[in-house]
Parts: sequence; structure tokens; C-alpha cells
Amino acid sequence: MSFEIRELSEQPQRALLVGIGVPGDEKREREALLAELEDLVSNLGIGIAESRVIWTRELQAKYLCGIGKAEEIRELAENLKADALIIDNLLSPSQQREWEKLTELPVKDREEVILDVFASRARTREATMQVDLARMQYALPRMVGMWKHLDRQRGGSGGGKGGGAAARGEGEKQIEVDRRLAHERIEAIRAELETVRRQRATQRKERMRQGIPSAAIVGYTNAGKSSLLNALTDAGVLAKDILFATLDTTSRKIELPDGQPLVLTDTVGFIRNLPHRLVEAFKSTLEEAVLADCLIHVVDAGDEEALRHYETTCEVLAELGAGEKPMVVVCNKMDLLEEERREDVLRRVQELAGERKCLALSVAQRVGLEQLAEACVEMLSHRVNTQWYRIPQAESRLLAIMHRDGKVLSLDYEGNDIVVRATLPKEFAARIAAYREKS
Repeated sequence: MSFEIRELSEQPQRALLVGIGVPGDEKREREALLAELEDLVSNLGIGIAESRVIWTRELQAKYLCGIGKAEEIRELAENLKADALIIDNLLSPSQQREWEKLTELPVKDREEVILDVFASRARTREATMQVDLARMQYALPRMVGMWKHLDRQRGGSGGGKGGGAAARGEGEKQIEVDRRLAHERIEAIRAELETVRRQRATQRKERMRQGIPSAAIVGYTNAGKSSLLNALTDAGVLAKDILFATLDTTSRKIELPDGQPLVLTDTVGFIRNLPHRLVEAFKSTLEEAVLADCLIHVVDAGDEEALRHYETTCEVLAELGAGEKPMVVVCNKMDLLEEERREDVLRRVQELAGERKCLALSVAQRVGLEQLAEACVEMLSHRVNTQWYRIPQAESRLLAIMHRDGKVLSLDYEGNDIVVRATLPKEFAARIAAYREKS
């Protein structure tokens, strides 16, 4: 019998959503998180019976809230005829089991919902492996109790002196088998992902060898990152108005106004309380942000939580070690705002961004793309040289490389030489200089 990730036996039709807050939590923040959970649950095709925030004096070990509040939630779920309970907090395995015993309903926490959404979005082999790894790591400590029904059917303590396999119930033996299979599968996925990481590193090293800079497009989920990549490169990446529409990185090369090539890479979207195990699982993907020369941070200007989303993305970038990267912030979907609100949103985001350039953008109407390209030129200006080169016609292959990796601004022939003015990456310009010295 193979290990399977914990699933609900049937897709819930009506779930009760509950957020548990404590003194010190901001009411608006807690309500915004619950509204976000509603979007996540809806993306799974689950109906919402009701959403409610409850407040407790302090977090309790058994249910997070006190027993009285927990009973209120149980009664509410019963009255609403909800067939699932979803808690907008992170539950320990024991807390999840206690809620399931109390309500006699399947119970998910925020992390499991996010994992389920990621699983529904995974399309490529790499994304599927990354999500499976995170889900199995989540499920592993929750396997205790999954086979208790077999113990009850067969006699849990059994016969046999001194314990051992003969003394253990069928449930205990099955959980041991499943744990072993789960650990083996986790290690196999990690090995496969390490292979993918090495392949990505090889591709990145080749780009660096050629002196081609890279920019990672980062931001909160559904901010318009994939749409921006499509607008700049015609990449054809899936771009829908849903959370985590794409989990895979897509890289495309463009030419900046100064002739410098730039590799743009779309990255997975961030979200508040993004499970740490997902950050770990998607490490090879998120490395694109860590190792990029600069970042394009996309903010959904039309979202009421735009400022908080900006801060969340910056927090995740800092956790990854990419918080100090050169960055341009683009406020996307400006066309959805009334004229008087646009300047206010741009001003407030700029205050958070500090010295980083902040631009107004509408990918849908292709407004602001030129300014973004110029901002990338500015961030990468230290990487290129624009100057004259004299190349012997016998070495015309160098001219072909100039066209490929830079921009030839003018070209003329003098005797046996080609006289070229070009914008080139400094690494390539240095190789040309070394060649000229040898000659």
C-alpha cells in the first residue's frame, strides 16, 4: 500500500471559515486575512457557509481558543449544516485532531488550504514535485491517528508478550509502513529537485558567462506578474485573475532601450503567512529572485491591501536574502482606479519604497512599459560600456557576438578593419580589450 497525502474523503460543499484573534491583533488585519482565505477556499470550488472572526484572551493549547468558544463554533457549524471547518490560523497536528473530534467534521487550517490551492495549480513536473514535497512534509506529523479505526476493529493492544509486531494493532503497523514510504518519497523528491536546481544553476552560469543580466518579477499573488512578462516579451504565460495562476518560472530575453539584453523571469506569487515549507520546497524557483541582478516588484494598486501586500513581499524577499537587491516598484492596474486615487496610491507606495523608483503602470492598457524599460536601463547602467571598437575583418565573428549580446549603434569599414560603436556588457567589453592588447 503506497503512502497517500491526507485528503478529505469528499469535496466539502459548505465550509465554515473561522479566524481566531487575540489582543494585539489588528481587527482590520484579521478581517483582511479572513477575506483572503475566502478567496483561497473559493478557488478550490468550496462553498462558504459563513466567515467569522472570534476573539480570545490568549491562545490555548487545545483549540487555540477556549473550550466555550470552541463549543460556539461547533454549534454554529451544526446550525449552518456546514460539512467542513476551516481555521484561518496555523494548527498543530494535535489541535487539528481535537477540532475534528469536537465537530465531527474534516478540519483544515490556512496552511493546508494554501497547499491545496498550489496542488490544484501545479502543471509542470517541477511544480508538482515541489508541491508534493510540501504537502507530504505537512501530512507526515498528522499521520498519528489516521489508522486508529483499524486498531479498534482488530484490537489495538493485541496479544504477544513484550510487545513487538505481534503485540501491535494493524493500525500501528500501517502507520509505520506509511511513515517509511513517506520518508522514502520525500527523499526521492528532494533528490529530483536537487537535479533541477543544478540544471537551473548551469543555465544561469551560462547567462553570467555571456554577461547577460537578469531581472526577477516578484510580487503578491495575482498582482499581474505573468501579465507583465507577457506584455514585455510575448511569453504566452498563463495569466488569469485567480490566486497562484502559475507556479512555474518562465524566462525570456528582451532588449532594453540602450541595447543591453535582459533576461526577465516570472516567479511564484507571495501571500501573507506563506507556509515556510512552501518557501523551502520552491527554493530552486525562488533562487531566481535571490540571484537576479535586479527585481521588478509588481503591486496591485487596485487592491485595498496594496500597502500590506508590498510589505509582505519585501518580508519574504528579506527572508530569502534578496531584500537589498536593486528594485523598481510598479503599481499595476492603475486603470482600475479613479483619477484622484491614482496619485494617492502611488505616493503611499513610494513612501514605503523609500529611495526605490516607483512607477504607475497598466499592463492591460500597455501604459508605463517604456518607463519601466528605462528604469531597468538605469538599474543596470553599471554593467555596460558604450564605446568605439576597431576589429580586424578577419575576426568578424566578434561582430556577430556584439549583435547577439549587445547593441551595435554604428558600423563602418576602414581598410581591413571594422569600426564599430556598440553598447556591450562589461565582461564582453573586457574580452574585446584583451583581444586588442594581444593583437
